Amino acid sequence: MTDTAFSFELLATCGQARAGRMHTPHGSVDTPAFMTVGTYGAVRGMPPEALRATGASIILANSMHLYLRPGLEVVDLHGGLHAMMGWDGPILTDSGGFQLMSLSTLLCVDEDGVDLRAPADGSRHRLTPAQVMETQRRLGVDIAMVLDHCPAADASDSFKRDAMERSTRWARICLDQPRGPGQAVFGIVQGGVDLDLRRQHLAAIAELEPDGLALGGLAVGEGPEEMDRVVSQTAPQMPSRKPRYLMGVGFPRDIVASVRGGMDLFDCVIPTRHARNGQLFTAKGRINIANARFRTDSSPPDPGCDCTTCQRFSRAYLRHLYSTKEILYSTLATTHNLRFYQRLMRDLREAILGADTSRLEELAERFSA
Repeated sequence: MTDTAFSFELLATCGQARAGRMHTPHGSVDTPAFMTVGTYGAVRGMPPEALRATGASIILANSMHLYLRPGLEVVDLHGGLHAMMGWDGPILTDSGGFQLMSLSTLLCVDEDGVDLRAPADGSRHRLTPAQVMETQRRLGVDIAMVLDHCPAADASDSFKRDAMERSTRWARICLDQPRGPGQAVFGIVQGGVDLDLRRQHLAAIAELEPDGLALGGLAVGEGPEEMDRVVSQTAPQMPSRKPRYLMGVGFPRDIVASVRGGMDLFDCVIPTRHARNGQLFTAKGRINIANARFRTDSSPPDPGCDCTTCQRFSRAYLRHLYSTKEILYSTLATTHNLRFYQRLMRDLREAILGADTSRLEELAERFSA
């Protein structure tokens, strides 16, 4: 760790697409960037050195889940989340706002915070904006997210407006809390697919002067066309000298479209979860490694990929590991999918830095499905 305070450089643009660099106490991140998800402080089956080998430069964890398990006293024993994980690069923690939607049957939201029944053991907890920020300060992460209220895509208009206004009040409290050394705090913009609500909330959150801004409440069931519309209309209005983070997205198609729309940061469980479920991303589309046609296929998962899995192992071997439920399968498949995503981000950065519009269009066409 260094004493470096958080900062962001905008290096180049190509249309609405941007290339930049975030500086944090634990190193720099070139954007556009994909953040590998390690919700509980671990990416399943992947030690830190294996993550680095995929090209990962930043990890996302969830502060609410870490607060519940293993608990802050355990993290404190190690001197923070970086030391406990053995990861020396930047970490961003989500605050738990998405869980206010996904765990709605286990919690009750009021003006001052959330009463939560832990999904693992049923224990009861009170989460407030101040408490959530204290958790992230003690975790020692580089980027902390404010607590927001994320509504479902099918929520009523009145519910979405109430959640948006509550998120603004909570963000104000969060941004007033003490921070760790060099720690940045990002605000979150809600509003569903209503562009007027998005513009209103963006103006309110930007006025609070967070270090970066995120679009939340997308990829929750609204469909890719609606997401593209919100991103393309909202991103250009976000402050140009601050990083822009699209939360919980997504498939390669979504990432390419959103980079072209002006977003910088992404996270999603798709590459890791799909890997464990037998789905591998390749230059010619996804393959299901369980398919019988791969039983005698001695070719690598993706012939053009430079990951360690593709350099050493065949589709037939991966199918064998998957069929016999060998733990090694998950590590090899996850390695490949994460490397696929990092190669995509590298290609996008290079196209933007080179002002190569045709290359961006080619990537969009390749991942249009």
